[in-house]
Amino acid sequence: MNNDQNPIPRMEYLKQLIGFQDQDIIKVVSGIRRSGKSTLLKLFADHLRAKGIKNEQIIFMNFESARFEDITDYQVLYRYVESRIYKNGKTYIFLDEIQAVKDFEKAVNSFMVDFDADIYLTGSNANMLSSDLSTVLSGRYIEIKMYPLSFKEYMSAQTVGKEPEHCFYEYIKYGGFPFIANEKDEQKISAYLDGIYNTVVFKDIIQRNKIKDTALIDKLIRFVFSSMGSLVSPTSIAKAIKNDKRGVSNETIENYLEMLCRAHILSKAVRYDIKGKEYLKTLSKYYVTDLGLRNHILGYRQTEPTRALENIVYFELLRRGYQVDIGKVGSMEVDFVARNQNEVKYYQAAWTVNNSSETLEREYRPFDAIHDHYEKVIITMDKDFVNSINGVKKINAVDFLLGNNK
Repeated sequence: MNNDQNPIPRMEYLKQLIGFQDQDIIKVVSGIRRSGKSTLLKLFADHLRAKGIKNEQIIFMNFESARFEDITDYQVLYRYVESRIYKNGKTYIFLDEIQAVKDFEKAVNSFMVDFDADIYLTGSNANMLSSDLSTVLSGRYIEIKMYPLSFKEYMSAQTVGKEPEHCFYEYIKYGGFPFIANEKDEQKISAYLDGIYNTVVFKDIIQRNKIKDTALIDKLIRFVFSSMGSLVSPTSIAKAIKNDKRGVSNETIENYLEMLCRAHILSKAVRYDIKGKEYLKTLSKYYVTDLGLRNHILGYRQTEPTRALENIVYFELLRRGYQVDIGKVGSMEVDFVARNQNEVKYYQAAWTVNNSSETLEREYRPFDAIHDHYEKVIITMDKDFVNSINGVKKINAVDFLLGNNK
């Protein structure tokens, strides 16, 4: 079993923290609960010690610990940190799950002004990066979004010699929370996922937003989980989940969806008109941050393979630093338009295109309607020697996720 005593090294995230070390900017690591944020901070603190930083220079506070339960507002936080500041050099301040402290941004801003400090924060709700924080710390923080394990990270925790394809099916079923990566007991996995779901929904959504209609939130989550990767709108969702006695307003649905995204349980992908080069206001898709969480709530038999693969590819592209949108080209759709400062790529995800000529035609047709010269890729579970069709790359999904296609 993987735990804090035997952590999975999250090297890509660790490299980012090391790259920002000692820069006059606050480092904010955000992501769903139990995705590994606390472990990442501990690994980075160990890195600092290995480089000669003294223990007295490190202040590490986890606000989920009873040790710090009395620190509930920024003034108390400030006084505690002030009492621990290292007098003969830089102090490294780690504030884990900082959203528990009211007006914490005021204390953090004062740390920047008053002390020689390098500051690292984590939070499980995007409210911590609200407009208030952005105003107080404008231009003085960088956000690092942390997701559950990528498949490559998941594989790093597996027994040597274990077949990647077999592991991929496990990854689809149980997801990528670090605790689960090497856990084989299904009852423990189920209990763990249940705990995450209840904590995220209750603490980060219901309690934080003072929601009274908890039944509606549960119904909404189940609906969006089941329609993962499908085009939806607040109107269509409201019609689908309306209460027998009363309707549900589009505004309520829109607000609740935003709360789910802020709690990092969902991610919203908007549509982009490739020919018109503009974003479309109607219809979006929602992807689930962890498939194991979805499967635990809906049941493992409700996983449609292509939708699951599409969900995994979406988050993999986010991990690789792309902005990811849904592509619209005429009346057709490209699963993903992936962009960064240097390039644009188009992606389709399909479990197989070898089962029929119709499937092959359906997946490749949207690419034919795109008349620019950016790279076009289709990702499938197919294993064959065909790696390109009419200039479109065809990549096996496991190879793509492990980086073996480079």
